Amino acid sequence: SDVLPQQEAIAAIKNAVKETYGKKGRSIVQQNYKAIENTLAGLYQVEIPKQASSRLIPMTPINDDAPEFVKEVTMKMIAGKGDAIPVSLMPADGGFPLGTAAYEKRNLADEIPVLETDLCTHCGKCVFVCPHSAIRSKAFPVESTQNAPKSFKHIQIKGKDYPDGLHITYQVAPEDCTGCTLCVDICPIHDKAQHNRKALNMAPQPPLREQEKANWDFFLTLPDYDRRDAKSKTMKGAMLLDPFFEFSGACSGCGETPYIRLATQLFGDRMVVANATGCSSIYGANLPTTPWRTDTNGRGPAWNNSLFEDNAEFGLGIRLAIVQHRKAAEGYLKKLAPQLGEAVVSALLEADQQNEAGIYAQRKRVDELKAKLGSIVSADSTMAETIRLLIRDADYLCKKSVWIIGGDGWAYDIGFGGLDHVLTSGENLNILVLDTEVYSNTGGQTSKATPRGAVAKFSAAGKPVAKKDLARLAMDYENVYVAHVAYGANDVQTLHTFQEAESYPGVSLIIAYSPCIAHGIDLKNNHAHQKNAVDAGHWPLFRFDPRKAEKGKNPLKLDSKQPKLPYRDFIKTEARFSMLWRSHPQEAEALLEAAQHEVTERYHRYKQLAALDWENETPEWEQEEGDN
Repeated sequence: SDVLPQQEAIAAIKNAVKETYGKKGRSIVQQNYKAIENTLAGLYQVEIPKQASSRLIPMTPINDDAPEFVKEVTMKMIAGKGDAIPVSLMPADGGFPLGTAAYEKRNLADEIPVLETDLCTHCGKCVFVCPHSAIRSKAFPVESTQNAPKSFKHIQIKGKDYPDGLHITYQVAPEDCTGCTLCVDICPIHDKAQHNRKALNMAPQPPLREQEKANWDFFLTLPDYDRRDAKSKTMKGAMLLDPFFEFSGACSGCGETPYIRLATQLFGDRMVVANATGCSSIYGANLPTTPWRTDTNGRGPAWNNSLFEDNAEFGLGIRLAIVQHRKAAEGYLKKLAPQLGEAVVSALLEADQQNEAGIYAQRKRVDELKAKLGSIVSADSTMAETIRLLIRDADYLCKKSVWIIGGDGWAYDIGFGGLDHVLTSGENLNILVLDTEVYSNTGGQTSKATPRGAVAKFSAAGKPVAKKDLARLAMDYENVYVAHVAYGANDVQTLHTFQEAESYPGVSLIIAYSPCIAHGIDLKNNHAHQKNAVDAGHWPLFRFDPRKAEKGKNPLKLDSKQPKLPYRDFIKTEARFSMLWRSHPQEAEALLEAAQHEVTERYHRYKQLAALDWENETPEWEQEEGDN
């Protein structure tokens, strides 16, 4: 105002905006005009005091029971004092402790979810969608809460599968929550008298922080629900299982991490992970902390990160090594059968480990085996060496769940050759592709998973060709379990897919739709975008299970309905598509038309495959032979 009158200043800025953007950016110009006017209207004078009155907020104090390494190394690195750490404290083998993300306490959330026990139906959906494992559920005997803080909320668990006196809670970690609001968004229960009130509602974090910290600390002391008793086929039961992946540094509202957390809840105490470089390796092991953790028994995922281009081969190598160790253990067992007893050896070799009860029983047998081996004294050097080797390899008699995890840049592009090799291997491997449809971690470059018409680096005028159909390529092998999932569109289908895939005794491939900030969306709307992607036919949901074909049934089950949302209505909600109309409107329309035809044709193709009658199908040549 000292240089130009206010109206002249506004006019000068508007002219500059108009010259910069021109006619093509009319909507952008209008948005800038509005921003300028609102800014000027909101100006007010700020008095600057002569002396600062703010106080330094100290870092969250570390618990006395924290590992010494966390106190002396991890927290000093987090505090920016890494240069003061002596080399002598660095692990000689490069291995860092697990579960250290829990010590960061980032305090990012302005608001956190608050449970309303009078409305909650214990569906478990809030736990299922949380990208940071910051809200969790536990079921426990009511007597376990005798020393609970007064503010700790719990209630008798609903459902005929659960006895009286068994209470449940949904508790948030206030300093680890990022405030993404996805848990409240997914909550299906509304107060009939007050529709805006749900079973879970956001409330300001600062007034609740100390109270909920105490509640969270108490929550952690409650006993974990016995995995053998969990009704893991249901959402409520599966979400009672403890996650082995928590408080990662992924973006608030991340579309990838719920899939990883789900896998760890279901199989984490026996997982071995080969992780491709990308977002999942950065938030999975970003020095100095890691969100991967163990349970109270010290069991948890063994996590490894290899090169970007060879992760599939790396994971295959891990599986083959496990197979060889198990074969070796079986051979040692048979050699020591006279000393151990035929019944003991048979029980170990023939153990059924298809469920949690079977895995638990086998672990008990292995513990007893080690104890018995330790008590055998032999002067025979050959026998002594066999005993030593069996003790070393005995744990391989217990089931291991091997997972190869990575993004679409790895699976569709740079690592596809190795992935294709693994698909043909027939080995018992699980592959999880976190499909953001773009190279997210390196800045948003086009990948072969990027859909037609999307704008990304190297496709500034919109990607001109269709997205690669990785699932269909994998189904051509006929002995690979293949699935498309989108947890925000169909959570139960996602849960069942992970369980089916892991139980399949060959290669399984789960391709998971993972909304990302590179899509040009606010991730608080993550679930809506997943639903739109499915409703528009952009992301059909299906499962291809070769076990059904072995029984004469069609292996393909289509889990999503006929597209009902025009493709235009889906893409206009995401900047990666809509920006093309501002820069290249004619090209955008042409690409939209091609994409609409493509998604419609693809759905009908899958629908035809899913409708084939496998049981009664007789090859034409067999019919002709019969006529002759």
